Amino acid sequence: MGRTELSSKELSRAEVMARVKAGNLRLGEASELLELSYRQAKRIWARYRGGGAKALQHGNCGRRSNRAYAEEFRTTVLEQVRHRYEEFGPTLAAEHLASDDGLAVPVETLRRWMKQAGLWQRQRRRKPYRRRRERKAHFGELVQMDGSFHEWLEERGPRGCLMHMVDDATTTVLGRFSAEETTWAAAGLLRRWIEQYGVPQALYTDWKNVYVRPPNAQERLRGEAAVTQFGRMCGKLGIRIIAASSPQAKGRVERVHGTHQDRLVKKLRLVEIDNYVAANRYLEEHYIAEHNRRYARAAAAEADYHRRRPRARQLDEVFWLEEERVVSEDWVVRYKNRLLQLERQSQHWAPSRSRVLVRENEAGEIAIYYRGQHLASREVPLPSTAMSRGRGTAPSPAPPSPKATFSTARAQRSPSAHHPWRQGWQQMKTPAFSWAW
Repeated sequence: MGRTELSSKELSRAEVMARVKAGNLRLGEASELLELSYRQAKRIWARYRGGGAKALQHGNCGRRSNRAYAEEFRTTVLEQVRHRYEEFGPTLAAEHLASDDGLAVPVETLRRWMKQAGLWQRQRRRKPYRRRRERKAHFGELVQMDGSFHEWLEERGPRGCLMHMVDDATTTVLGRFSAEETTWAAAGLLRRWIEQYGVPQALYTDWKNVYVRPPNAQERLRGEAAVTQFGRMCGKLGIRIIAASSPQAKGRVERVHGTHQDRLVKKLRLVEIDNYVAANRYLEEHYIAEHNRRYARAAAAEADYHRRRPRARQLDEVFWLEEERVVSEDWVVRYKNRLLQLERQSQHWAPSRSRVLVRENEAGEIAIYYRGQHLASREVPLPSTAMSRGRGTAPSPAPPSPKATFSTARAQRSPSAHHPWRQGWQQMKTPAFSWAW
């Protein structure tokens, strides 16, 4: 039986076609937005007019291909690759499977099987030549995000970070001060952008661990993509993250940083702001609007590529930190050195040693889910804390540093003042006693 729900790709096409039907987009702009040719967009438009969003679903969804290989054959091929050709690429492995083992598999089919089994991952090579990138044509097609550390308050306050977003097509900016360039700082600024303009198509960032990170050994082995907490939030919103390989690649946001470091610092000095709470209020009420009126420009194309703004409740469900944890034998979940005791559930009970999803929002609220169902929990004190409070004993002293331990041991091994090692060579030549024969 075929599946009935539309995929995210099909839902995206249905949303764009609905905008074409409403007259907000032309079909040519819809083809660019969907990254399709104009003829393919015309076919999708004809199917949408005839049957609505359901007509965009492929007729073979959920069905096994008639030309698919048998599962036993696929298992045999992958076992052979795992034992004999583990470090081989798909092309060379396909050659030896056909010549040495009599297992003829097309290269692209083997490539797909090996990627799904975590036996191969494509390594991209950086191109040595770069050329100047032109602006995107549509507002919301690409938004650059970065943090700028500077003495924004000069001597009146500490050093801070300006989290900054710049639209690539129009140079429209949005910014907010924070102490560091953290996940919550980036997520808070992205939410403000979405609430004001809508969901952008892509974000252009650098390679900080807040946005993207390289895969670890286990992820490389399984062929999985490395995703940060912020990247997972963007994935739920359908935002693609593009990581720049150099500061020059995201030169637009870097140049605007220089403008702010000149103009904004002086304006904050004029209004005598000495803390970042007041500085954020000044950004929202005065500076950002004035800066956009002066420096923003019209996009090359008229259509707005932002997707519609989600409701506040939908955004609340997106911006959470998520980590998997294992339930202990006594139904306790350990998270960030905290013990969360699961309450007795009438249904959806999580068995011990099972994996649950722990979610935490910016306010510090924690929620535990098992297979999509919320589990009630309460925090219990750590055992060491409870014992020390019950007995009224002072906390144990911190262990000595390695340097201190080494110095103490060396002092204990030092010879005494009358040790022969401390005598001069003259005393060594004249012994204080003689042997009796």
